[in-house]
Amino acid sequence: MSFNLQSSKKLFIFLGKSLFSLLEALILALLPKPRKNVAGEIVLITGAGSGMGRLLALRFARLGSVLVLWDINKKGNEETCKMAREAGATRVHAYTCDCSQKEEVYRVADQTYKAFLPAMIANDHGHLVCISSSAGLVGVNGLADYCASKFAAFGFAESVFLETFVQKQKGIKTTIVCPFFIKTGMFEGCTTGCPSLLPILEPEYAVGKIVEAILQEKMYLYMPKLLYFMMFLKSFLPLKTGLLIADYLGIFHAMNGFVDQKKKL
Repeated sequence: MSFNLQSSKKLFIFLGKSLFSLLEALILALLPKPRKNVAGEIVLITGAGSGMGRLLALRFARLGSVLVLWDINKKGNEETCKMAREAGATRVHAYTCDCSQKEEVYRVADQTYKAFLPAMIANDHGHLVCISSSAGLVGVNGLADYCASKFAAFGFAESVFLETFVQKQKGIKTTIVCPFFIKTGMFEGCTTGCPSLLPILEPEYAVGKIVEAILQEKMYLYMPKLLYFMMFLKSFLPLKTGLLIADYLGIFHAMNGFVDQKKKL
């Protein structure tokens, strides 16, 4: 009898909290979202020497952040550093670093997830941003290795978030970004079968959305918005229906025209 009462109490508490969280989310969705101030905050950007990394650096420079720029390309990274100062950043530090080599990362600044997360936990302050991909949400023909890495990145970031949540580290935020192809040159030649619904993204647009998601402390950012709906459909549609949708959107042949930049060199 006592066990049943405890189970019933636990169920009612769960239902009450769930209803409250849904109402809270609905109300917040209707209200203007506040943006946090990142002036003076240290922002570490990997791959800052070009592309998305450079654009992110310039955005945060205009917001008054202290920038730490990492890239294997010393010349490109120093150019970004110069551009960031011209954009208004007063403190910018550029380091040459191959982020694929653990020893390099520790040599440069001792700042990987493993190294800086304990400091964030100690101060209950920080924001972890993971740039995953739509290829980290669904498998893509011709992209098995890339999908594997992006699924791993998504899962790792989400797991770290849950660890901080369980430890009641409310000051540590996480944003996981999953964009479709972006026109940075990385996926040159790739196509979409339905540009109106699933467009290849402009870098400036994608960076603007990423920065906005960080400032609003948004957990998940999918670009374009169709991806939210697609993930919802994936959870319950029959496999054949899902494959038909993927075929209609051109996913099966998206990589057919891909130009490998490394082979071009």
